[in-house]
This record gives sequence, structure tokens and C-alpha cells, in this order.
Amino acid sequence: MGKVITLLKLLPKPHQILLGILMVVTLTVLLLPTDDAQASRATNSTRSGTIPLGDDANPQRDINPNGNAKVYPVPLAFRTPEAPSADDIANEINQLHQTSEHETAVKNATPPSASEQYTEHFTVRSGDTLAKLFKRADLTPRDVYEITQLPKAKKNLLKILPGEEIAIVKNSSGELSQLRYHLDPISTLVINKQTDGYSEEVITKQVEQRTKFASATINSNFWNAGVTAGLTPNQIMQLATIFGWDVDFALDLRQGDKFAILFEEEFADGQFLQNGNILAAEFVNQGDTYTAVRYKDGNYYSAEGRSMRKAFLRSPVDFKYVSSSFNPRRLHPVTGQVRAHRGVDYVAAVGTPIKAAGKGRVIKSGYNQYNGNYVFIKHNETYTTKYLHLNKRKVKQGQTVKQGQIIGTLGSTGRVTGAHLHYEFIVNGVHRNPRTVKLPQSMPIDSKEKQQFLAVSQQMMAKLKQNNDIQLAAQ
Repeated sequence: MGKVITLLKLLPKPHQILLGILMVVTLTVLLLPTDDAQASRATNSTRSGTIPLGDDANPQRDINPNGNAKVYPVPLAFRTPEAPSADDIANEINQLHQTSEHETAVKNATPPSASEQYTEHFTVRSGDTLAKLFKRADLTPRDVYEITQLPKAKKNLLKILPGEEIAIVKNSSGELSQLRYHLDPISTLVINKQTDGYSEEVITKQVEQRTKFASATINSNFWNAGVTAGLTPNQIMQLATIFGWDVDFALDLRQGDKFAILFEEEFADGQFLQNGNILAAEFVNQGDTYTAVRYKDGNYYSAEGRSMRKAFLRSPVDFKYVSSSFNPRRLHPVTGQVRAHRGVDYVAAVGTPIKAAGKGRVIKSGYNQYNGNYVFIKHNETYTTKYLHLNKRKVKQGQTVKQGQIIGTLGSTGRVTGAHLHYEFIVNGVHRNPRTVKLPQSMPIDSKEKQQFLAVSQQMMAKLKQNNDIQLAAQ
């Protein structure tokens, strides 16, 4: 018996428990009386005159009048369990052994890996700071502090704006693992949690350039034609700027004029980002054709290589109409006397920006009762321009200005009947009509770049013509 007990102690504890249960069950079965023994007791009791205490004395049997035992089914709750077989015992031990191995493996398992992560997206609300957003994301002030010590994070995340989105990646323990913040459509600031703190990097998507064609015929006005062609307001203004040295978009346009352009579209991961530069364009105005091709230096040249940027703008303001043209024998609207009108009056809203027609030096910037606020610019020994009746002056005497620089705003100061810009163009001391004067020719592209430019120009113009022909054939 001692050897059996010693052997039991050597077994695993789950096995000891199972064998103990089996031994108790076996002893119980052995000690319970058999059916024959119970029947014998019942018979002896009857013969000796002992009266059973009702049916509860033996719920399993009854006595027929003839003395034979009548057997009834035993309810499940009162059945004596049968002794398990050797196979049953072996299966129980095997299952218990497998359960024990599984529990041991779970206890010794490593923590969840970093790949077990989930992402939450938080939209910046009005009044949000990074600290408030992190609190909503169940992150700690310590996380805010450590992240804002990073240069790029400090520069960008402390200036988050309503409507922007921040992606928070957490591990299975709910701790910050990664943060993603879109700086622009192609750049994303990514902050990763490291063992010794945080690291940051800016990931930039690869931008794909595609070329698109657009064209239109002017029926009512240039702006509506541009909208009909599917151009954005910025593209319409860019097109007007390119040809603005050759075409007066306020006065020279006629019904039937037309244009065609090739421009870039930018995509990232197949999604449209924005419109890019105009690559090539053609404008037909009153039967004259003007062309423009963008070169790698960012400037536009005619198809032959002459710069589109002339020495002077044809008009220094975006105006609604001309109220008074150049006229040496005009009657003055205030005095009624014949007095030469040595410039052009451009009407526009008060405050409309006035641009320097060309590069030069401000020789006068002042005010008097006739001119109101005025600015005079000397461009070289040959050319001078004058700007009168300004609402405000933006430059000072002696200042150097660039072509297109804002020198003031349109107004109605001085002796005038309404708001307008009076613009004069002087050549060698003589007033000339700004609308018809022959402007200095633009410089051609550098001779070293000429051949390379012509190759680009021929390719662009051929593509523009091909698209034009396709569109005409489809009409």
C-alpha cells in the first residue's frame, strides 16, 4: 500500500485528483447493496411480519400479490453511476494532461506583439489644442510633452485647425504607438513610439503629372468662355497674364475669338490633387494668332522663342471700361474748355490695385489738388509712366519697383467727376496713346537654350494642334 501511495505522489497533481475521484466512485459502487440483496431483505421483512413504511421504503420495487418483485424504472437523479471502464479513465487522463499543457503555455506566453494595433481618427474641433485632443484620445500629458519636443511636431501640431484630422495608432494596451497628421495633400507627418522616446519623419507621396487639354470660343466674354472650358478662376487669370502683353482683355476681345491650352494635372495614389502649370497655349484675337510655351526656367515664350513678357504691361489695372481715351483736343469735363487728354482713363471699383507697367524708379509720389494722389515712374532714359487720382499710394519717391508691383489703389482724388485711373505713357518726353503705342520688343530666349526650347515647343504645339483637330472632328 505504501508503494502505491508513493507512486501516486509522483504523478502530476491533476492525475492524483482524478485517480482519487475514481477510487471513491469504485468504493461507493462496491459498498452499495445489489438488487438481489434488497429483494431478499424485502421478502424477509414480509415473512417476519414487518410492514414496509410505504412506497418510499423501496422506490425501485413493489410486491405483487403472488409474491414476485415488480421492477420500475429508476429516475436519473437516483441512479447509481456505473463504474468507468479502463478506456474512459485513459481518455480522462489524456484530456486532463492536454488541459494542463494549454494552461502552462498561456502562462508562459509572451505579451501581444506591436503588430496588434488599432487606429482611431480624431477631427480637430473648434478651440481644440493638442492637449485637449490627446485627452479625448485617452492619452497622457506626458505624451503631449514628449511629442512637442520634436521639431516638426512642434512646428505643425501646435497649430492644428478645426476640421483637420489626426490618426492615433494604439497598441493592445491602449498606449500611443504612432501618430499621423497630413501637412498637405502629399505630405504626412508620422511620429513613432520608440523604446527610448519618439521619432518623426515626413512621408511624401509620389506625384504623377498628367496633361489635359481645354479650349473654348468667346461668345459673350472671356471669363464665361474660360468657365465653359472647365478652367478654374486661377487658370483663367493665368491665361490672361500670359497673353496680357499682346492682348488687351478689356478692349481688344471680339466675339469669335478663341483659345486652346494644355495644362498639368497632379495626382497622388490615383487621386486628383490640383491643377498645375499651363504648358502651352494658343490665343486667336481678331484673326491674329499668339502662342506661348512654358520652358524649364518657368517663363513663357512664343513658339519661336521670343519672351512673352514685354518691357511694359499694356494696361496697369484690371478695369471695367475706358471712360475717356487719349485725345489731344478733348473738352475738359469740369472746365468745359478744350484741353488735351494725354492719357487713358480706366474705370474700376475704388480700391482696385494699380500695377507698375514696367520696372523702374519712382521719381514722384505725392498729392495736389488737380492730380490727387499720384505716382510717376521713370523706366529708363526713354520711357516714363504716370498714375493719377489714386485712392492710396503704396510706394515712396526714390523707390525701385518691379513690373506688376502694386504701387497704389484706384480712387477719385483730385479734380475728377468719378473714380478712375488716369494713365499716361511718355516716350522721349512726348505723350503717346498707351493703348496703341508700340511697346519695346521682348528679348528672345538665350541662344544656348534655343535648340532645346524649339524641340519642346514643336512637341507642345503639335500636341495642342492634335487635340484641337480631335475636338473639331467630334463637333
